[in-house]
Amino acid sequence: MYATSRQLPYAPTPYSYTPNPSLAAKINLDEEVRLTSNPAERDIYDSLAEIYSVIVTLDGLEKSYIKDSITESEYTETCSRLLKQYKSNLSDETVSRAFVDLETFKRIWDMECPRATERLRVGLPATISHASTTADIHRASYSGSTAPTPSSSSNATGSQILLATENFITFLDALKLGLLSKDQLHPLLSEVIQSVNKVTDRDFQGRGKIISWLIRLNGMRATEELGEAEARELIFEMEGAYQGFKATLN
Repeated sequence: MYATSRQLPYAPTPYSYTPNPSLAAKINLDEEVRLTSNPAERDIYDSLAEIYSVIVTLDGLEKSYIKDSITESEYTETCSRLLKQYKSNLSDETVSRAFVDLETFKRIWDMECPRATERLRVGLPATISHASTTADIHRASYSGSTAPTPSSSSNATGSQILLATENFITFLDALKLGLLSKDQLHPLLSEVIQSVNKVTDRDFQGRGKIISWLIRLNGMRATEELGEAEARELIFEMEGAYQGFKATLN
């Protein structure tokens, strides 16, 4: 009467699979899943998470500064603190190896933070790496307002001029004494550009060399040293920048 139904070869049947208890995964669904197996691994992931949050926060800070949503002093203070946190986390060799480098870290975690990337590359807040009016020009172009004209050093106090001069001399002396590692030179050169910016915001001859060397030093490892040729080039260019700075005082 009726044709006997034949099951297709791919159709599941009640007896097509017999579970093997010895191969079954022993998972307690009520137990918390742990990403790390020991405290050392947990510390690494905590540090990487901190770096991730610093990058995201820094990118948002840069956007806020461009939109003139925060003051220069607030931006400078917050940006400096974030940069220090970033460098502090990467000062640990284990964390640094897991981090690899910024581009690799961004690719792994699918991050798009172009403004934070540029700020981390420079290693200084925009208010320090650029003259004040340079930052104001970018912000004015965003808001449609008129940017201020560069000011001379006539408004600088004697103590500010003296401090900038001393910082130049200290940096040059450090080079001539053989201090060539990043952790020795970068802080001194940062003090040079910060003190110079307080005296004048004009783009004097050699100022760009200070920034380019800051970026170059920032990209080095903490204990990495300049070669002899690089040190001589740096001395020559910083002496030129010092003369250019003194010319703005006349």
